[in-house]
Amino acid sequence: MAEFAPPVAFEFLQRAPSLRTAGLIAAMTGYRETATGRFAQRQTAPLIVPLIISFGSPFLIALGREPEANDRQQSFAAGLYAGPVYIESDGHAACVQVDFTPLGAYSFFGGAVTELAGRMIDIEDVLGHEGHRLRERLGAETCWQRRFDLIEDFVLRRAGHTPSPEIAFAYRRLARSAGAISIAALAGEIGWSRKHLVGRFRSELGIAPKSLARMMRFHRASRLAQSGSRLGWAGIAAESGYADQAHLAREFVEFAGEPPTAWARRQALTGGRLVRSEDW
Repeated sequence: MAEFAPPVAFEFLQRAPSLRTAGLIAAMTGYRETATGRFAQRQTAPLIVPLIISFGSPFLIALGREPEANDRQQSFAAGLYAGPVYIESDGHAACVQVDFTPLGAYSFFGGAVTELAGRMIDIEDVLGHEGHRLRERLGAETCWQRRFDLIEDFVLRRAGHTPSPEIAFAYRRLARSAGAISIAALAGEIGWSRKHLVGRFRSELGIAPKSLARMMRFHRASRLAQSGSRLGWAGIAAESGYADQAHLAREFVEFAGEPPTAWARRQALTGGRLVRSEDW
């Protein structure tokens, strides 16, 4: 990765969704860099579907690799992605980030979630002229809380798609088990074949249930490691449902882009200053 540091000076404000958008939105974040430089972040595979509305310098963002000059992203939506996200900025980035829950993303984007999976798409290509107008209104507003209010109003006006009861049940069942339940058992609980469940999961969440379950297990392991658990990596692997420590190490390389020990060192160096992986 590029040899420059994470942002050193920035505004960062996060607000939980109100009762109006609970279940649709996981969080809303306001971010503005206040010191010029060349900065880099690496964030682990997110369990949310982000909508980024930018009114500063564009980020350089790439999925699973370091970004290049043509990877400039201004305002965009991105789907679930089972891998690390690499971000570079110049100290002048400013944006609002809306984190949709996977079920909330289907409610808001509808069938477009399949096009977003593993991709970043310009806001106007996803939301049309309304997306352009939203960016203008947020850019003209100077109060973060007012920006969040505008976003919630916008989301409620567009959230007209309803996930199927079976997929909503399957997602919540996976989440409660932190990805530990087998996909065959999950399909059996619903009364579907495994193949049918996988197809419907992809059409409503943009990702296969097995991939999502692996991401959930990885995030459980990450949370245990960040909590200061004395289990050690072998104990964290067992507690998170991995076959052994080697299995956990392979999953960290895939979802975080580095082995567990390197990931832990990076977390210690950043000291919690960066946006958490769930907030990307």
